[in-house]
Amino acid sequence: MSSFPKICLAACGAVALGLGIGHAATSTAQANAPGDASPQIASRKDLQVWAAEGMGNGALAKYQPAHPPGYYEIGITPTETQIAGWYIAISPTDANLPPGKGTVEEGDNIFSTTCAICHGTFGEGKNGYPQLVGGVDSLASDAPVKTVGSYWPYATTVYDYINRAMPFFAPHTLQPDQVYSLVAWLLNANGIVKSDWVADAKTLPLVKMPSRDHWNWKDPRPVTHNPACMTNCANPNDVKITSNAATMNLTPRLTGPLDTMTNGK
Repeated sequence: MSSFPKICLAACGAVALGLGIGHAATSTAQANAPGDASPQIASRKDLQVWAAEGMGNGALAKYQPAHPPGYYEIGITPTETQIAGWYIAISPTDANLPPGKGTVEEGDNIFSTTCAICHGTFGEGKNGYPQLVGGVDSLASDAPVKTVGSYWPYATTVYDYINRAMPFFAPHTLQPDQVYSLVAWLLNANGIVKSDWVADAKTLPLVKMPSRDHWNWKDPRPVTHNPACMTNCANPNDVKITSNAATMNLTPRLTGPLDTMTNGK
């Protein structure tokens, strides 16, 4: 065997085993030394086993890296307090709603400076961003408008979404009082609460949204989980495929220019 393959094996093996780039510079004399491997390089057989078994075991333990894959020596393990800071989900009840309060007037100021740039001055939507106000009784029409007032079933969900995702350019940066104020403004703009209403952890869950009773909370789909047929099963030989997405012109064909497609052929 020429020296080139063994030199390549030395370089590739050293890098693959995490032995350091410096070891890849093994001299030609070392690479051509008698036997399967030099003292610094795993044998061809061991490399094959390593590739097959990942971390290896037994005799291959000496080749294991100092740390398991994915260890980059950066960052720290988060504390329980830090993890709890991101446990922010708000349920339809008052669970996890933080202390604080907000008024419609305060929400108006925050909305105009932080939210109106995307959602419009009055929540009418702007620049392709969604409309937040209006649309009541439109869901059954030919042009349904899904807004906080017409579609959202729980006021607590409004708090949850704003808290975790808004504003778009800096999510999860608003303080509880600011979020409560924005919720108060949105509910007032949709005619759900009065202008003197104050949003907090006690009052927010009590709000009944206009669309609450229009939701079907039971999944009508059967629970099948791919049960195996054990009795009166169809004979596989009798099953015939009569149509598919391609022949129904629902799926483009995989070859040919798109502009010449006819009937999915």
